[in-house]
Amino acid sequence: MAQNIISSDKIMLNASVENKGEAIRLAGKLLVEKGHVTAEYIEKMLEREEMLTTYLGNGVAIPHGTNDSKQWIKTTGISIVQVPSGVDFGDGNIAYVIIGIAGRGDEHLEILSKLAEVCMEEENIKAMVQATTPEQIIEILEKGE
Repeated sequence: MAQNIISSDKIMLNASVENKGEAIRLAGKLLVEKGHVTAEYIEKMLEREEMLTTYLGNGVAIPHGTNDSKQWIKTTGISIVQVPSGVDFGDGNIAYVIIGIAGRGDEHLEILSKLAEVCMEEENIKAMVQATTPEQIIEILEKGE
């Protein structure tokens, strides 16, 4: 994955969150802080979650904005929030890795498919949950390409 899409300063380790809304806000805040999106995008991420869960399986959720949120995306990027104790994404689905996505144009589709490949392998998710540095998480994602 291109260096500017994911970087260690967009990875939060050992986060403790009360609920999925808080987890999504953290993922969105990292994207805002690094200039990928404006603050409005976070609300669209939450709105998207209400419409249909972004829980992917294997302990991973990939929150992203609604179709009408493109205007608030400045550049393509992803953020990662590691929640070792897990957060309930509904229906008993517990997410340990929350990957926030903002994609210009159709770039989010390419990112989603790459992430889905990495996240299909349970050992990759376990490694991301147990990672102690952002670099370890980046390595797992890049190895999966």
